[in-house]
Amino acid sequence: QTFTAWCNSHLRKAGTQIENIDEDFRDGLKLMLLLEVISGERLPKPERGKMRVHKINNVNKALDFIASKGVKLVSIGAEEIVDGNAKMTLGMIWTIILRFAIQDISVEETSAKEGLLLWCQRKTAPYKNVNVQNFHISWKDGLAFNALIHRHRPELIEYDKLRKDDPVTNLNNAFEVAEKYLDIPKMLDAEDIVNTARPDEKAIMTYVSSFYHAFSGAQKAETAANRICKVLAVNQENEQLMEDYERLASDLLAWIQRTIPWLESRDPQKTIPAMQQKLEDFREYRRVHKPPKVQEKCQLEINFNTLQTKLRLSGRPAFMPSEGRMVSVGGTGWAQGSQGCPHSRAQVRRWHRVGSGVSPLPCPGKEVALRDRDSGTASLAQVRALLRKHEAFESDLAAHQDRVEQIAAIAQELNELDYYDSPSVNARCQKICDQWDLLGSLTHSRREALEKTEKQLETIDELHLEYAKRAAPFNNWMESAMEDLQDMFIVHTIEEIQGLIAAHDQFKSTLPDADKEREAILGIQREAQRIADLHGIQLPGNNPYTSVTPQIINSKWERVQQLVPKRDQALQEEQNRQNSNEHLRRQFGSQANRVGPWIQTKME
Repeated sequence: QTFTAWCNSHLRKAGTQIENIDEDFRDGLKLMLLLEVISGERLPKPERGKMRVHKINNVNKALDFIASKGVKLVSIGAEEIVDGNAKMTLGMIWTIILRFAIQDISVEETSAKEGLLLWCQRKTAPYKNVNVQNFHISWKDGLAFNALIHRHRPELIEYDKLRKDDPVTNLNNAFEVAEKYLDIPKMLDAEDIVNTARPDEKAIMTYVSSFYHAFSGAQKAETAANRICKVLAVNQENEQLMEDYERLASDLLAWIQRTIPWLESRDPQKTIPAMQQKLEDFREYRRVHKPPKVQEKCQLEINFNTLQTKLRLSGRPAFMPSEGRMVSVGGTGWAQGSQGCPHSRAQVRRWHRVGSGVSPLPCPGKEVALRDRDSGTASLAQVRALLRKHEAFESDLAAHQDRVEQIAAIAQELNELDYYDSPSVNARCQKICDQWDLLGSLTHSRREALEKTEKQLETIDELHLEYAKRAAPFNNWMESAMEDLQDMFIVHTIEEIQGLIAAHDQFKSTLPDADKEREAILGIQREAQRIADLHGIQLPGNNPYTSVTPQIINSKWERVQQLVPKRDQALQEEQNRQNSNEHLRRQFGSQANRVGPWIQTKME
């Protein structure tokens, strides 16, 4: 009954069904059709003849297809199926179910039957009175079926109203809901399951696999819908970016077209106040009007690049703005608007800078910073940060080279024009050039000082690391040695104490080498301190790589030196004691040898 319902759940997709599973597959036609439906593949064209040989050939085509999917058909032949052998037919259908409905189930690295069982356990775990351990008695009360449905479609089942002591009602409820709302045909009989001590495992597995495929298919559909929504959202976002670009580009280009004529104006000014007013207007333009447009231009480029990237990732054609609103066109207009004030306005700036004595170089603060010797107390990381900061300063300084040259050229031009205050201009120009040369010299000196300090700190850091690598094992050796020297010993024979003395003598023989290692370790620390003192470097209080200080090493070494003679004395005393005991044992043995025979004689 279960296998027939399962077959019909697939055959009805092709507009047919079977009534008797023993008879309806005998000619092989519906068997081939069933395999095509569940696999989605085309089988070889069936033979339409009514003779036995035609039926056998059709069934063999179906069996060959099953075998091509990696399924071994043991003792199942076409003749048995054509003859209507019920056992063989059911075995064949079960093989098909295993291959196409159960084998591909995969849950947390488990597959087939184990995967399906694990899926059931995961889905029903939160439900009371449900404990799925197998595919037979775990399903008898019907709660597991209802739990599976409620987990995925809670609106279909009122799980809290189900009773464990009413299995028939529970089973029928699950079967009816599955058939009505989930398109899963009824494959089991509630009374058969309840009245059977152990329900048929294959039937339960077949029915439960239909739930798995139904719910996994619904999940895939939901995932696909989410993907579609995501694509639509991305498209809407792209459309908004296109609109924003068009609006920003239109506004920016209109502003550029209005501003260019004003910037290109070359009306000569005959008085200094008039020239200064023109300069003030231009400054207001640079300070008030231009910065927001710079931000708009940057935003325009960001929007354009972001949009093109999103379109490329979405597999859509690149965005082509309206005519005249390309980024390149905006860039050309921007360049015209930014360079629209040479000649007369540049001359006004020269008059203002040189004639009014405004220096373009903030020298005093830079000189103080360059003379600062802050690297003497800095760590290696801080010195490297200072070097990077100095490199940035050097780049900024190089950018001012053209300004210094321009100042010198302006001063020369004013001299050629017989400017009335040329001596003052020349004095200010010379002061600027002297400051520039001084900055260059100080910059070079500071770089050399920072690089030298960096190398010295790297050397000290390497010495600290070497000290830590050697101090740690030496410290462990001393701690182990102190523990051994203070360890109590109990011996019973002279041989045992002699063994301890020999081991102690062996340990003492290693002390000269240990002392050399101690001196070498302390020498590393002294060398680091010597380099620091030589170059005026202030070292941090502790070695950054270890907490074992030279004071700790010397203290523990002195303790070892104190413990060695104490150990010598203790071992010597114990040796004397054992020698005395050995003498007493020998006296006792001699007396026993004489008394023993005498006692034996008296007893006889």
